[in-house]
Amino acid sequence: MSKDADHNRSGHHDQASCQGGHLGGYREPARGGKYDLVPSDYEGAVFTCPMHPQVRQTHSGPCPICGMALELESAPQAEEGPNPELGDFTRRFWIGAILTLPVLLIAMGPMIGLGAIREAIGQGRAQWAELVFATPVVLWCGWPFLERGWKSFASWNLNMFSLISMGVVSAWLFSVAAVFAPEVFPAGFRDMHGHVPVYFEAAAVIIVLVLLGQVMELRAREGTGKAIRALLDLASKTARIIHDDGSEEEVSLEEIQVGNYLRVRPGEKVPVDGRVIEGHSAVDESMITGEPVPVEKAKGDPVTGATINGTGSLIIEAQRIGADTVLSQIVDMVAKAQRSRAPIQKYADKVAGWFVPSVIGVAFIAFIAWAILGPEPALSYALIAAVSVLIIACPCALGLATPMSIMTATGRGAQSGILIKNAEALERFETIETLIVDKTGTLTEGKPRLIAVISEGGSAEDELLRVAATLERGSEHPLAEAIVSGAHDRGLQLSNTEMFEAITGKGVKGVVDGRSVALGNAALMQDLGLEPARLAEAAGARRDEGETVMFVAIERALAGMISVADPVKETTPAALSALHQLGFRIIMATGDNERTAVAIAKRLGIDDVRADVLPEDKARIVRDLQQQGYKVAMAGDGVNDAPALAQADVGIAMGTGADVAIESAGITLVKGNLDGIVRARRLTLATMRNIRQNLFFALFYNALGVPVAAGILYPVMGILISPMIAAFAMSASSISVVANSLRLRSINI
Repeated sequence: MSKDADHNRSGHHDQASCQGGHLGGYREPARGGKYDLVPSDYEGAVFTCPMHPQVRQTHSGPCPICGMALELESAPQAEEGPNPELGDFTRRFWIGAILTLPVLLIAMGPMIGLGAIREAIGQGRAQWAELVFATPVVLWCGWPFLERGWKSFASWNLNMFSLISMGVVSAWLFSVAAVFAPEVFPAGFRDMHGHVPVYFEAAAVIIVLVLLGQVMELRAREGTGKAIRALLDLASKTARIIHDDGSEEEVSLEEIQVGNYLRVRPGEKVPVDGRVIEGHSAVDESMITGEPVPVEKAKGDPVTGATINGTGSLIIEAQRIGADTVLSQIVDMVAKAQRSRAPIQKYADKVAGWFVPSVIGVAFIAFIAWAILGPEPALSYALIAAVSVLIIACPCALGLATPMSIMTATGRGAQSGILIKNAEALERFETIETLIVDKTGTLTEGKPRLIAVISEGGSAEDELLRVAATLERGSEHPLAEAIVSGAHDRGLQLSNTEMFEAITGKGVKGVVDGRSVALGNAALMQDLGLEPARLAEAAGARRDEGETVMFVAIERALAGMISVADPVKETTPAALSALHQLGFRIIMATGDNERTAVAIAKRLGIDDVRADVLPEDKARIVRDLQQQGYKVAMAGDGVNDAPALAQADVGIAMGTGADVAIESAGITLVKGNLDGIVRARRLTLATMRNIRQNLFFALFYNALGVPVAAGILYPVMGILISPMIAAFAMSASSISVVANSLRLRSINI
């Protein structure tokens, strides 16, 4: 390969970095206020709560609203250290489990045939032994829960830790008082032998079971970021740079700059985004697009970082590095989507807002009812019922129901080339019934080819094409590229254009070789006072074949027409069929002539056609359909699609299109094929079904568990669950919600 020093420019790239600035710390708000960042000594990443994203602080720890462990606001890194809270809770769990075992043997031994242990120790010393073993479990192993519970009451942000701390502290303090001052307790607290029972085993087991639930939940929550970390792991760590003298050197990716030439050998990963300078190969882009078929790459073709080169050797020019690469942008978009909140979450928030105070009220009522109506010792039964109600009612499952599903689904979508901008777009897409699709680049390849040149009035076909191609060199429209490429293929020499003017939705005008030339649709010809009636029949016949016809006028006289065709993508027919099966009504909106558009729509089975559409008309079409009561999605890839994408209930941008279109959309398809919309719909349906299942599990569990814990079944069936069983059920509810959410990682879309 020949190149000089200037050609292999080193370039300069300014990458955004998170350094040198105070990100601030957590500030306790006034009651009813917000949680903001304020100046502090902390620097680095920001931590936020999946359930309450308005909480942001510069260090890990519990959420001041719900008590959940905060997570990094930025995307997971490819190589992460252990979760400090997971490690801490795991350590507390094992120490608590070891200390709780003798407490259980002493307290519960007589029920399982091990009464000799308690008899050998003696009644009085047995209670002291339970105190010695259980106290460190409650005060050290359970300290994070007690601390969070205290903070929840101090700020009046009642949560699951409010209930846990109340239940555990009540049982432990009661037991401590029973050991140190049994004489102060009335007869209502004494058993048939006159002893005041202690509940050290309940307090200790509750702490151990809650710790176990938290450990399992933290491990499961880590799984929601695996999709992003898997994408990050795909990135190459090094690149083989070609220096100006032709020598090659393997360097770290951080040393690569825009403009560097890089060699990608067979089987290696493409290190950065760029374009092929030399070579030919098939590149596996499945990790970015979800498509299994390798894509042929030759000189001038773009390549994406983290894709895998096939059997050929490529030399590429680095064009986007660091945070600017497609992979980095995908990771950033998915991370933001995982932190967003779906509208359905507001219902769970409303329920959670009154749930904890209601549970405390139920526990109080249960205590009074058992104290008055219960069997002897009535007050002991009352304490058990109240503690069980507090422990079993876990609002954590309710709060996790939506965030866990959203986090898992957005990661799963990224693996299949579906980038979801936020949770609202994910939820809205489930209700969409009308899908508007652009033709060029969406239904078709977006790479039109010259089909025919038909001259009029004595003009030679090659001259007509040469003039048209010269004029179109100033246009960025895909049809212009087809005409210019067709002229080059015929070996025609193009000249220069003066006074070039693009007329939106109609065509182009300019001066070529001193002659005024116009190329465009019938509307442009009519603006020039020309009536292309003589070519109408031939033009109509070609439109019936799905070709796009453009008229050419030279010196304000009709000179002929040029026909181009944009091949329909191979995946389009099957995708349209699947979209119909998923309940979509499909409308094609295109600037093409109606006859051409109808021909394509009929061939593909599209329900409705809006032809001769100007760019500003697409947004109006969306608005009109919305006013008729339809939920509308718009799929497009061009700059002129951006207003319609923004107007639609859900905008779907083809990832091969313009950046402004992607910014305006709620969903981006990396590959840019319609079958991506099919996968997005299936993902949305599965996610919303998963969220509703989670909400049902959480609400049904509490609706069933709280009354049973309060003792509603005791008069009928003699059932009164212990605080230990309540603690196990509480942990199981949260774990079941998280486990159900993680099923989305393996769904087939």
